[in-house]
Amino acid sequence: MDFAAQPKPAAALCGGVGGAADGKIAYPPGVKEITDKITTDEMIKRLKMVVKTFMDMDQDSEDEKQQYLPLALHLASEFFLRNPNKDVRLLVACCLADIFRIYAPEAPYTSHDKLKDIFLFITRQLKGLEDTKSPQFNRYFYLLENLAWVKSYNICFELEDCNEIFIQLFRTLFSVINNSHNKKVQMHMLDLMSSIIMEGDGVTQELLDSILINLIPAHKNLNKQSFDLAKGLLKRTVQTIEACIANFFNQVLVLGKSSVSDLSEHIFDLIQELFAIDPHLLLSVMPQLEFKLKSNDGEERLAVVRLLAKLFGSKDSDLATQNRPLWQCFLGRALNEMWKCQNMLRSHVRELLDLHKQPTSETNCSAMFGKLMTIAKNLPDPGKAQDFVKKFNQVLGDDEKLRSQLELLISPTCSCKQADVCVREIARKLANPKQPTNPFLEMVKFLLERIAPVHIDSEAISALVKLMNKSIEGTADDEEEGVSPDTAIRSGLELLKVLSFTHPTSFHSAETYESLLQCLRMEDDKVAEAAIQIFRNTGHKIETDLPQIRSTLIPILHQKAKRGTPHQAKQAVHCIHAIFTNKEVQLAQIFEPLSRSLNADVPEQLITPLVSLGHISMLAPDQFASPMKSVVANFIVKDLLMNDRSTGEKNGKLWSPDEEVSPEVLAKVQAIKLLVRWLLGMKNNQSKSANSTLRLLSAMLVSEGDLTEQKRISKSDMSRLRLAAGSAIMKLAQEPCYHEIITPEQFQLCALVINDECYQVRQIFAQKLHKALVKLLLPLEYMAIFALCAKDPVKERRAHARQCLLKNISIRREYIKQNPMATEKLLSLLPEYVVPYMIHLLAHDPDFTRSQDVDQLRDIKECLWFMLEVLMTKNENNSHAFMKKMAENIKLTKDAQSPDESKTNEKLYTVCDVALCVINSKSALCNADSPKDPVLPMKFFTQPEKDFCNDKSYISEETRVLLLTGKPKPAGVLGAVNKPLSAAGRKPCVRSTGAETGSNINVNSELNPPTGNRSREPSSEAAETGVSENEENPVRIISVIPAKNIDPVKNKEINSDQATQGNISSDRGKKRTVTAAGAENIQQKTDEEVDESGPPAPSKPKRGRRPKSESQGNATKTDDVSKPLGKGRKRAAGSQEGPGGLEAGNAKAPKLQDGAKKAAPAERQIDLQSLKLLRKHSLNTDLADFKCGIVQARWLLMACM
Repeated sequence: MDFAAQPKPAAALCGGVGGAADGKIAYPPGVKEITDKITTDEMIKRLKMVVKTFMDMDQDSEDEKQQYLPLALHLASEFFLRNPNKDVRLLVACCLADIFRIYAPEAPYTSHDKLKDIFLFITRQLKGLEDTKSPQFNRYFYLLENLAWVKSYNICFELEDCNEIFIQLFRTLFSVINNSHNKKVQMHMLDLMSSIIMEGDGVTQELLDSILINLIPAHKNLNKQSFDLAKGLLKRTVQTIEACIANFFNQVLVLGKSSVSDLSEHIFDLIQELFAIDPHLLLSVMPQLEFKLKSNDGEERLAVVRLLAKLFGSKDSDLATQNRPLWQCFLGRALNEMWKCQNMLRSHVRELLDLHKQPTSETNCSAMFGKLMTIAKNLPDPGKAQDFVKKFNQVLGDDEKLRSQLELLISPTCSCKQADVCVREIARKLANPKQPTNPFLEMVKFLLERIAPVHIDSEAISALVKLMNKSIEGTADDEEEGVSPDTAIRSGLELLKVLSFTHPTSFHSAETYESLLQCLRMEDDKVAEAAIQIFRNTGHKIETDLPQIRSTLIPILHQKAKRGTPHQAKQAVHCIHAIFTNKEVQLAQIFEPLSRSLNADVPEQLITPLVSLGHISMLAPDQFASPMKSVVANFIVKDLLMNDRSTGEKNGKLWSPDEEVSPEVLAKVQAIKLLVRWLLGMKNNQSKSANSTLRLLSAMLVSEGDLTEQKRISKSDMSRLRLAAGSAIMKLAQEPCYHEIITPEQFQLCALVINDECYQVRQIFAQKLHKALVKLLLPLEYMAIFALCAKDPVKERRAHARQCLLKNISIRREYIKQNPMATEKLLSLLPEYVVPYMIHLLAHDPDFTRSQDVDQLRDIKECLWFMLEVLMTKNENNSHAFMKKMAENIKLTKDAQSPDESKTNEKLYTVCDVALCVINSKSALCNADSPKDPVLPMKFFTQPEKDFCNDKSYISEETRVLLLTGKPKPAGVLGAVNKPLSAAGRKPCVRSTGAETGSNINVNSELNPPTGNRSREPSSEAAETGVSENEENPVRIISVIPAKNIDPVKNKEINSDQATQGNISSDRGKKRTVTAAGAENIQQKTDEEVDESGPPAPSKPKRGRRPKSESQGNATKTDDVSKPLGKGRKRAAGSQEGPGGLEAGNAKAPKLQDGAKKAAPAERQIDLQSLKLLRKHSLNTDLADFKCGIVQARWLLMACM
């Protein structure tokens, strides 16, 4: 047999002792040649002698090392590494381990592939450690001891794919450890693994998973020894591995990337175990839990509260003293969650008792079973609790007195003392003296403790109110407690406000309400607002039981509705509507004087009246919808929204704090909200007012927030109005009668707000979208909007969107499972049905202008995968094939938005092909038969024509490969600015790296080339400092170092690996806008400096809408580029950057040079498709009217009412 030749070091080939000089293999004395010609038994005999020789050698035996070098190479041949006999493999492994010891620090094997094969071979042999009774166990132990002592695996650090070896080693050791091993075995395992962790460059997620998986309860119960081994390893490497653990939890908890690890669903179990092992492992994780305590997701908050309760309550835990902010946040949230859970469970028990009062029937039994399962879910160990709850329900059915006791316990008037008596009485009836330990009784006690009012009753509320009265009167010891009286009053009222939601009947006393009236008269706006909220929640019997309180309260509420703060006005109107029987009279006394006194010339006095009028018209539409129409037509639209009375501050900021927003813009925002509330109150479109309002809101988005186009409004104010308009359309879509009349173009305008250039607009809009979707208030197509978040430049925003998608999809699937009747509404509930809406939305993406442009198709693919990745996590009911079938079926239809336009249909089919390409590449299960034929929404797609077959492929094979290879793009992901829009209204965004959280700096130049074939210019190097997402105005600070004399043609592309080195920052190969240090939400102006070496390549324009700038008009005055076009948009050429760094003080960017301006095409053109939409509502208006921005806007609004 010919053995595979090994590369030999020079020493081995230049001569030596014992036959090594001629390259022959020298064996130890008495050992004959080891080849495949001998029997296995003989081979084992000879190998044992070789093992003995290598065992006796030390590192100082230079002659022997040189003599046996050919033998060392021979033992690493494939013949030995793949030998079928396990004893041969074990002996060879022992030899190899000694060879690494003898020849340390250099290994005799120079091939990286050979080294990898050797260590994977040795790792496989370590599986023999599992059987301690094996006659070969001592030799396996010697192998382990040798490897651990020499740290042989550290050689693998030089290999590119060393992680594969380490993962295999760790998994092997954790799988073989068992209770028959002594401490020495565990010690050597720890030595071996800890050296890899502590001396390596870092721990990959997969390697970390191989350790953490042993902490999960299911694994921990199966193999206690593997848990102990993982525990010991983490304790030993705590300082090194803590950063890796923190990164893992940050990815899952903060960024929502559950796909980074299969252990993401066990995140809270892992935190509990790691805290028990060593709290120092979680030093950076605890602040992330505080972030989760403030989550909008109730289930998530509850899970964190339960976790922290265990951590704070664990033996010898000093977490409360070490992390005071987390402790305080936990206390506040724990009380809230406890009361919410108690109220929820009390309502379930109340509904169960109501079912017992009804006649027995199949429907009643089914409803009762569902209610029992729900109650069991709220108890420890729901699986076991189900049987106990069923038994308890049977006892309730047979014992009327027991039902009476339970009804008293959940009664709103039950005091803490009465609750104690009821619990004792029920427990006494269920107790069995003959059964000392009664699991059934323990479960019932737990249920009773959960629903009994053992904390809060009327006496407790009265005591809290007395404490607050002392602070109001100045007799409390607030100063001694370290708080001011005002802070004590405000905090006390906030606590009472929370309790008013969960224990409203406990507030019903004259003394309590007198104290609240006193708070209403205080100057502190927050105190008064909280007091009104409490009256609203608890005052349902004031009118009948406490007339004196009523007579005092009414004038105060009237005053707050007319002249209070906006929040007070809202609460006052709702309070009147909730607690008084003559609400119509009361509301009319507010509506009439307010509607007559509206004056747009004094905007600061408009905000509160607009809030009150809006809520009045929403709460009492039958009485106020008609008179409100004249207010809307004559004042809201004509006088307020259609006029700019003041000039905004031209500071270039894209967002300003609330206190810096002009009163006129605040009034306009409230006017938009008033329109929405008025329509939501009517809930019909008989007067066509909703159509007019939707056209008004669309015009607001098209004009970028500057509806009059007089350029008097500031950039930050425009951002506020765009957000208000987009949110208003989304709010109207929650009402079915208005959702039906929202056109696809208006939906697309609304969707594009999530790609606005202003960070805060994107952030707030996404939060509103998520909040409505999780409550199932919005139609399914609005979930498709999240696909556009793949283009967001801020990593945290993309992560937030992904987390929202995960939550929405989970809620919809769970809802379908728990509601059998929901199957009739699958088209609006099944998450997979979002795919057609997403495809249609992306086909009308304003950046998607050329269906064969690879860069644009890569953007489309990125957006598709952003949604599909979450949908394809599970293949429930063959959903992969179902989604593929939907994409195929769309190709048999036409775009209902423009069925006769071939280019529009081609773009639609192209997006379908990209979707099919992605689905096919990511799932092998998509080729199965679809379980059902999907139904496509007729609003977006025509009915398929008979005999129509569309088997054409709209993307080439080369393009398909480019889309799937994931090569770095040569230009920024956010596409071009001034391209024809099929739906306008989006501000440009520029992709940033993961360290950023967003910057609202409006930049008119980038370093990206204009076409897909041009490379990213390495014309500057940027070093960036990230900021927190929660900052009011997050800023990226980048130092810019110009690179000179670079040929833009020769430098075709920067590899994504290279782009991350030095000071060049990149995100998945995308180029970012470079911003001057210190620039905070500043619109950059142009500079006229030019690089002497020649102008750089023109930049690729940014996504969506080009920000208007003062300098832009001057630079392009003679080119007729800045003239307003249809939809209030401007055409502008791509801008360039000069050679120098950007100045920190004024944040200037270089101007376009004449040559570059001539070369750049006019990119923004009038969108005929959208004009057709406007023409539908016109009164034979000439097309020329649309080209004049102000005339267009005025026409839209005059047609409104």
